[in-house]
Amino acid sequence: MGRISISCLIPASWHFSISPVGCPRILNTNLRQIIVISVLAAAVSLLYFSVVIIRNKYGRLSRDKKFQRYLARVTDIEATDTNNPNVNYGIVVDCGSSGSRIFVYCWPRHNGNPHDLLDIRQMRDKNRKPVVMKIKPGISEFATSPEKVSDYISPLLNFAAEHVPRAKHKETPLYILCTAGMRILPESQQKAILEDLLTDIPVHFDFLFSDSHAEVISGKQEGVYAWIGINFVLGRFEHIEDDDEAVVEVNIPGSESSEAIVRKRTAGILDMGGVSTQIAYEVPKTEEVAKNLLAEFNLGCDVHQTEHVYRVYVATFLGFGGNAARQRYEDRIFANTVQKNRLLGKQTGLTPDAPYLDPCLPLDIKDEIQQNGQTIYLRGTGDFDLCRETIQPFMNKTNETQTSLNGVYQPPIHFQNSEFYGFSEFYYCTEDVLRMGGDYNAAKFTKAAKDYCATKWSILRERFDRGLYASHADLHRLKYQCFKSAWMFEVFHRGFSFPVNYKNLKTALQVYDKEVQWTLGAILYRTRFLPLRELGMLMVLCGCLKLCCATWQPPPHGATRYLQ
Repeated sequence: MGRISISCLIPASWHFSISPVGCPRILNTNLRQIIVISVLAAAVSLLYFSVVIIRNKYGRLSRDKKFQRYLARVTDIEATDTNNPNVNYGIVVDCGSSGSRIFVYCWPRHNGNPHDLLDIRQMRDKNRKPVVMKIKPGISEFATSPEKVSDYISPLLNFAAEHVPRAKHKETPLYILCTAGMRILPESQQKAILEDLLTDIPVHFDFLFSDSHAEVISGKQEGVYAWIGINFVLGRFEHIEDDDEAVVEVNIPGSESSEAIVRKRTAGILDMGGVSTQIAYEVPKTEEVAKNLLAEFNLGCDVHQTEHVYRVYVATFLGFGGNAARQRYEDRIFANTVQKNRLLGKQTGLTPDAPYLDPCLPLDIKDEIQQNGQTIYLRGTGDFDLCRETIQPFMNKTNETQTSLNGVYQPPIHFQNSEFYGFSEFYYCTEDVLRMGGDYNAAKFTKAAKDYCATKWSILRERFDRGLYASHADLHRLKYQCFKSAWMFEVFHRGFSFPVNYKNLKTALQVYDKEVQWTLGAILYRTRFLPLRELGMLMVLCGCLKLCCATWQPPPHGATRYLQ
């Protein structure tokens, strides 16, 4: 048989050859080119579609698996079965600076699998709505009349009593936890308010309520609870299931072993309330942090199980919440305006016709500051950039490296490999009016905030009356949205030094259809050693979630450090 060459099918200039046996001479050069190119194209197409099909198959399996995990976490969208005797309940009252909210939680009996977490959820009523109620004002408003506090809080407790089955009341723990609004009161006034609660509530309600269940928690505790809550909902305390899950090597504080363990990477939190702001994130053992800024706690069943020991940096900043910041800003305006008027003989702000021009208020809105019987009249100019510049000194930043607000030390954040969630004012600022909650983008947020500030107040009111903003956005939100947008932006980027191109902040109210509040972390942490009656006192809620112990043990000595 003759030797085969392939020169007949393609131009000679391509330097391929084949014997004449396989190459009819009747085919001209152009036709031969078309045939070869068609064959090669068919082969490439077949290979491409094979790869796509395989990738889609396994990609779909991966997505399906992740979706199933998502569905597994969204377990509290149905009404709570109050007829089920195996369901337990817990109540937390968040006494904040602007109001108090009660949250009712529930959890089914643990399934006995030591690798499954206890499934604590928000209770839902027959209409599948979370059992939550809020009242105003804040509890600190009763500083001079503490005897009225029990009457003030009774509507919340009555609300909870109506939803928790009567037979469960005596075993349902009730926690009344007060935050920044109470922290700024003198200790004597704090004590008087708490004593009224501890005296009167047991008379009218049968909930499990002891002296340690009503307290003013520190900003550090609040930050830790918020951190626990979001990481629980995200499933970051669970065992690693997939190769594509973000993991981190951790040297366990206090562990006898020097080897690092691999576990899921946790998310950091940013929480801005009315009076204070918190930041919390996990830091490695090698990072030196002052004890007053560090929380070390064991979420396992006992001190020997160090797999779930966490070392979290927590800093809280009184006066850096949205409402407190606005108050400080107005105090500065008032003092400076009065002083300049006295020294320069001006009349700025003394009449509505000669108002102080406030860049942090929407365009043409009118407002007033009243102090000591004197009034300063304001008119908004809606200049977002000037507002940011004006409030920058309120950050109290220093020139030292690795510092945040008020010059407080801040451990390095690996921005490329980190994930943060922003709650409360971080969410309200982005969502209530601007409707940009979720993935935060600094450039888009800045543009939206600029546009809002520069819009005339009459137009904003018209939009409000037409229901174009979030249902819970009120006129107070509209009036101070411009200021709070600038304040949130400056705290995040200048105070905490997050770069403007940071892509891993999510502002949220709900995650996996669950409203995430620090109260969730509080109930998880505080009930971790509470014996479950239906397990015959043999099991406890382990750690903030870890697992179920085989036998009951008292809280281990040294299980929690630096959390007070």
